[in-house]
Amino acid sequence: MEEAREVRTTCPYCGVGCGVLAEIAADGKTTVRGDPEHPANFGRLCSKGSALAETFGLEGRLLQPEIRGRQVGWDEALDLVAAKFSQAIAEHGPDSVAFYVSGQLLTEDYYVANKLMKGFIGSANIDTNSRLCMASSVAGHRRAFGEDIVPGVYEDFECADLIVLTGSNTAWCHPVLYQRMLAARRERGTRIVVIDPRRTATADECDLHLALDPGTDVLLFNGLLAHLVQTGRIDVDFIRDNTSGFEATAALAGADAPSIARVAKGCGLGVADVQAFYELFAGTERTVTVYSQGVNQSAHGTDKVNAVINCHLAAGRIGKPGTGPFSVTGQPNAMGGREVGGLANQLAAHMDFADEANIDRVSRFWNAPKVARRGGLKAVDMFQAVADGRIKALWVMGTNPAVSMPDASRVRAALSKCDFVAVSDVTRTDTTRYADVLLPAAAWGEKDGTVTNSERRLSRQRPFLPPPGETRTDWRIICEVATRMGFGDAFAYRTPAEIFREHAALSAFENDGERLFDLDGAADLSEADYAAFAPRHWPVLDRNEQPTRLFADGRFATPDGRARFVPVRQEATAFTVDAAYPLALNTGRLRDQWHTMTRTGNVPRLMANAPEPAVDLNPVDAAAHHLKDGDLAHLSTRFGFVRAKVRVSDAQRRGQAFMPMHWSGHFAAKAAAGLLSSPVTDPHSGQPELKHVPVRIVRENTGWAGVLITRRDLRPTGFVHWSRHAVEGGWVYELTGTEPPDQGILLARKLLTVQRHDHLLEYTDRRGLAYRAAAIDEGGAMAEALLVAAPDQLPMRDWLVSLLATRQPLSPADRHALLSGRSPAPTPAIGRVVCSCFHVGVNQLAAAVASGCDSLEAIGSTLRAGTNCGSCRSEIRAIIDARQVQAAE
Repeated sequence: MEEAREVRTTCPYCGVGCGVLAEIAADGKTTVRGDPEHPANFGRLCSKGSALAETFGLEGRLLQPEIRGRQVGWDEALDLVAAKFSQAIAEHGPDSVAFYVSGQLLTEDYYVANKLMKGFIGSANIDTNSRLCMASSVAGHRRAFGEDIVPGVYEDFECADLIVLTGSNTAWCHPVLYQRMLAARRERGTRIVVIDPRRTATADECDLHLALDPGTDVLLFNGLLAHLVQTGRIDVDFIRDNTSGFEATAALAGADAPSIARVAKGCGLGVADVQAFYELFAGTERTVTVYSQGVNQSAHGTDKVNAVINCHLAAGRIGKPGTGPFSVTGQPNAMGGREVGGLANQLAAHMDFADEANIDRVSRFWNAPKVARRGGLKAVDMFQAVADGRIKALWVMGTNPAVSMPDASRVRAALSKCDFVAVSDVTRTDTTRYADVLLPAAAWGEKDGTVTNSERRLSRQRPFLPPPGETRTDWRIICEVATRMGFGDAFAYRTPAEIFREHAALSAFENDGERLFDLDGAADLSEADYAAFAPRHWPVLDRNEQPTRLFADGRFATPDGRARFVPVRQEATAFTVDAAYPLALNTGRLRDQWHTMTRTGNVPRLMANAPEPAVDLNPVDAAAHHLKDGDLAHLSTRFGFVRAKVRVSDAQRRGQAFMPMHWSGHFAAKAAAGLLSSPVTDPHSGQPELKHVPVRIVRENTGWAGVLITRRDLRPTGFVHWSRHAVEGGWVYELTGTEPPDQGILLARKLLTVQRHDHLLEYTDRRGLAYRAAAIDEGGAMAEALLVAAPDQLPMRDWLVSLLATRQPLSPADRHALLSGRSPAPTPAIGRVVCSCFHVGVNQLAAAVASGCDSLEAIGSTLRAGTNCGSCRSEIRAIIDARQVQAAE
C-alpha cells in the first residue's frame, strides 16, 4: 500500500477558483475538502465542489481512441486527425479548419491550441465556449480600459458598503462568493441590491430587488449615470484627469433616460424602487457592481457592460478598496483562455489583430511566419461556416456544442454534414455522436497545469489520480497532432511547466508596461517552482510581490492612459413577444448542476434537488395556458421545441418563463434549452442572446406516466418524453406518453430485461390501466422495478429506490410489499433534497420547523442544512415562512 498523501489543487467548476485539498488514503480512497489556506475560498466549497470525490467513477469515460466507433491505437487516431486537417488546408486554405475549445481546458492546453491554430496553421478560427458566457465582458473591458481587465479582487466584497448584483444569481452560481458577501452584510452592514427579472435565491437575501423587464439594463444604468450628473455626485477631478468621452456619454445617457419616472416605466419598475437604488449608489462611496451572464448573454451585452462601467468611472469608484465593476466568470479557466488568446478575435497574451505590430511581435516570438493576420470566426459564425461547408475539418475540445450552442438543431445538422470532426473529451456526450475520431482526454484530478479565476488569481491544478485507460492530457494530444502536421520543433514540450514558461515569456515580450497582462516574473520558473506555485494575482512582475487591484494609480491600458466612457443607448431585445410567442423565456443554471451534466449528472445527491427538466411559470401564466404543477409542457420558439414539466412559482414574473440550460440527450429526451435559444449575437462581442427568446407553451395531453428504477444505463426510445436522474445504485427513469395507459404499459414493459420468468413479479389491475413489476436478481435483491399508471396515479417509489441502493436479499415481507411500492415497516421518506451538502430533505426540514426550529440558525444547529455553501438558505427560509403563515391562519 502507498503512503497517504494530500494534494493541493483547484476546483474544476465555476470561475471562483476555490482551492481543494484532495486526500488520498493509503488504500487509494480519495476524499476532498476545501483548502483553508486558499485565498479564494478559505476552506469553503459549494455543493458541487463538496461532491467532487463522487465523480471519479469510470462509467461513461472515454478510455481509448476511436475512429467511427472502432477502437484504435493513438498513432492511428492522431495520424488521421493530422492528415485530415493537413488535407483541408492544402485543398481549401487555412480558414477551412477550426478548433472549438473550452473554459475547462487548463492554460497550458489553451496556449498550445491557440499557438497551433493562429501561429502555424495560420488561421484565427479558434473559438471557445467562453464566447457564450464572457465575451461581452471582454469587449466591454477593452472598450473602456483598453485591455480585458477585471480591476478588483474578492477582498473588495468585504470592504464594500454596497454590493450591486446585476444579472447574477450569485447564491446559486457562485455561492462561495455570495457567502463572503453575506458575511460582510452581517458584520459591517453592507447593503445588497439585486437586479434580476426573477426572484432568485440571491434576491431572497437582499435589501432591494429590482425585477426589471428583460433587456432593459442599459436604460437602468443610463438613468443612474444621468442621476449622478444631475445631482452633482460625479467625481469631477477623476473624470478630468483620468478619463475621456464623458460629455458625449453623459449627454446620451441623459437623453436616453431623462427622468426616474421614464426609467421606471421603461424597466417595468416602481419609481420609488428606482429612486432608492439611485440614491443608495450615489451616496455610497464603497460600491462594487457584480455582473455575470444576465448582462453578458444579450444581443446588447457589451453595451450593458459599458453602461455599468460608465457609472463607476463617473463616480471615480474604481481601483480603490471596496469599489469597481466586477465581472464574475462562469468557468474555471475562462480567464486563462482569454489571457492566451483563445477567442477568435484575439491574437495572444492580450494582444489583438488591430495593431500590425502585435502580429509581427507574436510572429517573431513563435518563429511563425504564417501567423494569422486577422480575426477568425466566432462561435455562432463558426458553426454556420460548418453548416455551409466553408469549414471542412473541425476539432471540438472539452465542450458539448450540440447541447450548449443556441439554435442547437442547426448546430447538430452542421456537425452531421461536416467532412471531418474530431472530438477530445473525457466522456461521451451529445457531440461525440458526430465525431469521426474520438480522443480520450484526461479529466480533473489527472491533469497538471494552471487556471485563472475571476479576480485574476492564478492557481495550480495538480494531478492526484492515475490517468485511466489510454487517456492523455489535452496539451500532449494537441502537440502530437502539431508534430504530425510538420510543426514538431515548435511543440516539443516535455512538461506543462515548459508551456507555462513560454506563455509567461510571451506576455512580457516587448511589453514595456504597455499591456497589464504580464507574467515576466514567472517566465523562468523551475520545474520545482512550478510544482510549488502558490495562488497569486497577475500581473506577476516580481515573484516576491503580490499586486491586488488594478488602476489604483488612475492609469489605464489605453494609448493615452485614460479610461474611456462609451456612449450607449437602450435597445430592444433581438425578438419581442407577440401573439404567436407570448412569453419571454430566460435560461440559466441550477444550483447543483454544471454545464451539460457530464460530471454532476452522475452524482445522486446533486440530482436530488431538481431531478427532471422543468419550466418555471408564474401562477397567472400557468392558469392562462391551462397548465398546472407537474404537467408536461411543449415549449416552442422560432428555432425549435422541447418538453419539460411545469413548475408553478410566484418567484417568476408574469409574462416570463425560466428553463435550466443543463439537460442533454444523455439525461432527457428533447429538453436542451439550446434547442430553443436565439442565435442572434451582440455585434461587438459575438455573444448570443441566451437570456431572452419569445416562447409558446402548451400542455401535452399525456395519457400515462411511468417510472423505471434500474441499475442499467439506458437511452429509451419511442417515448413522447423521458428523463432520468442518478440515485444510489442506479437510475430512475421518468416516462410519459400521449397514448392511453394500456398502450403505455406495452411500451414501458419493453424496457424490462428479465432472464428468468420466475424472477419477475407482476401486477396489472382489472381494467388494464395500471401495471407494476419488479425483477429479482440471482441473489434475491431487487434489480429493477417498473410502475405505470394514468397521470398522477403512480404509487410512492422512495422505498423501491432505497432497495436499489442496498442490493440486499428481499425478505418474504418485502417481496409481498414490493408491488405496492410501500415498505412493510414504515420508514419516513426525507422527500426532495433541499440541502445537497448534508442530504437534508424537505420532509425533514418541515418536521424540524414543526418542532420549533423557526430560523435558519436553528435549522442549521439541528440538521446542519444551510451551514456549508449556503445556496439552500432561501429554500429553507421559504419552508419556515410557509409554516409561520400556516400557524398564523
